[in-house]
Amino acid sequence: MKVEIATTENQIQAVFSVRKTVFVDEQQVPLEEEIDSFENDSTHFVLYDGKRPSGAGRFRIVDGIGKVERICVLKSLRGKGAGREIMLAIEDYAREKGLSSLKLNAQTYAIPFYEGLGYEITSEEFLDAGIPHKTMKKMIS
Repeated sequence: MKVEIATTENQIQAVFSVRKTVFVDEQQVPLEEEIDSFENDSTHFVLYDGKRPSGAGRFRIVDGIGKVERICVLKSLRGKGAGREIMLAIEDYAREKGLSSLKLNAQTYAIPFYEGLGYEITSEEFLDAGIPHKTMKKMIS
């Protein structure tokens, strides 16, 4: 498995393909909510399993804090460390940008995954695209 920053059109399309499979097809998030106005302001990450795009995530800076978004992995790689690889790549990128903290809105079922990476819950539960979430944060410096 290898994570790359998506810089080419093929890589960006790979990111959107993985996200569509996970969020739109599996979780029934409407496509118009999944692909939003922040796409062009974000840094996109794609995870390859061999040559196959199998995971994705995006990152942007909001009010001086790194915001991790749209972390997803195809079913075939879940539980095999793929999500962790994406998160570590994003954290490294955030450090390179001089950031000291990250936040994300985790689907509640994924909270144990993020807690295992050192994230802590900082909000009450809320709905995003009809799915329960909680905000989580982590210091990275």
